Amino acid sequence: MAKSSLRLAENISGDFYVDSSCIDCDTCRWMTPSVFNRAGGQSVVYHQPTNETERLRSLQALLACPTSSIGTVEKPVDITGAIASFPIPVSENVYHCGYHSKNSYGAASYLIVRPEGNVLVDSPRFAPPLVKRLEEMGGIRYLYLTHRDDVADHQKFHEHFLCDRILHSDDITTDTRNVEIQLTGLEPFALDSDSLIIPVPGHSKGHTVLLYKNFLFTGDHLAWSEGLQQLGGFPDVCWYSWSKQVESMRQLLDYSFEWVLPGHGRRYHADTATMHQQMQQCVTWMESVR
Repeated sequence: MAKSSLRLAENISGDFYVDSSCIDCDTCRWMTPSVFNRAGGQSVVYHQPTNETERLRSLQALLACPTSSIGTVEKPVDITGAIASFPIPVSENVYHCGYHSKNSYGAASYLIVRPEGNVLVDSPRFAPPLVKRLEEMGGIRYLYLTHRDDVADHQKFHEHFLCDRILHSDDITTDTRNVEIQLTGLEPFALDSDSLIIPVPGHSKGHTVLLYKNFLFTGDHLAWSEGLQQLGGFPDVCWYSWSKQVESMRQLLDYSFEWVLPGHGRRYHADTATMHQQMQQCVTWMESVR
């Protein structure tokens, strides 16, 4: 939990607050935008919860915060309902896991519940309440890792659920050298009939995205940008090649989807026609950068 002695001065007075350990990962701001905002390069509470829905969402953000930077004046605080709410439904059989990890700078992780075996997309914290819920929801068959930055507690999840991990060989490091399924090359890889892994080098050399039905899980390749008010890649955190990332983004125009679910950045949902227009706009903007 956060420390009241480190409470940021920009917080509005009241029960919830953010302390100075905040790393500006944006988690609380996109999860609960009615309560959290950005000030001075960190998150702060700009509006105290005024109803049960806002309070629940604030407690969900508290649990998801990778640095435990969100606190409450009221002690003890009842977080039973918030714990039980994870993983949080996104749409259909896709869930947001919460419990973001500091080791991945607060990247979001998702769960796909399927009869063929559940897929965990990128690694959250190995938090006991989340692990228990994942067990209740059928466990984990595959732990799909979009790229080298968001692997977090992958080893703990592998050991507990005996799941097969998936990562492109170009993003293998010492920490992930024992990953069970190591993809190679630039050709898409069909995990099964409704799940396609698409190599998208750019942010990192071995970055991939997962297209599951109408959902595109994009890691750090693509997200909605609040600053641009459109879909985009992020040149300031492109560690491998911006030109390759632009080329990879252009290739995604050949695919149809309605959801963009990133590790970092904001989600985006639209019908396929609008999404395609957004993707075209994204590519045009990216081509004009650098």
